Amino acid sequence: MSLRNHKDLTVWKRSFGLVILLYKITSKFPKDEQYGLTSQIRRSAISVPSNIAEGAARSSKKEFIQFLYIALGSLSELETQVFIASELHYLAPDEILPTIEEIRKMLLGLIKKLKTIDR
Repeated sequence: MSLRNHKDLTVWKRSFGLVILLYKITSKFPKDEQYGLTSQIRRSAISVPSNIAEGAARSSKKEFIQFLYIALGSLSELETQVFIASELHYLAPDEILPTIEEIRKMLLGLIKKLKTIDR
């Protein structure tokens, strides 16, 4: 699979949109969370589209898959942080968790597709 532009991937677009949404939501978190949960959520969220982009720019399918798995790990970190923020009543999880699940399924689908190409 030859991929010239990560911005053409729906999973990149959805994860990029999630970053923007989370920046808006976390800007309303308590100020004492600025260097804690706010920062962690933002870093995890940013990591997802960033790793998709970096993987797509690599020269091999194997490397791309590796970066998609890293993105998947960051997504799981983000999900955990959303649960924590929800327990602290900083956000409503139902506005974020469905998107996280959608992105997870898209990443797993892309990984599966890449693994079956040119076996």
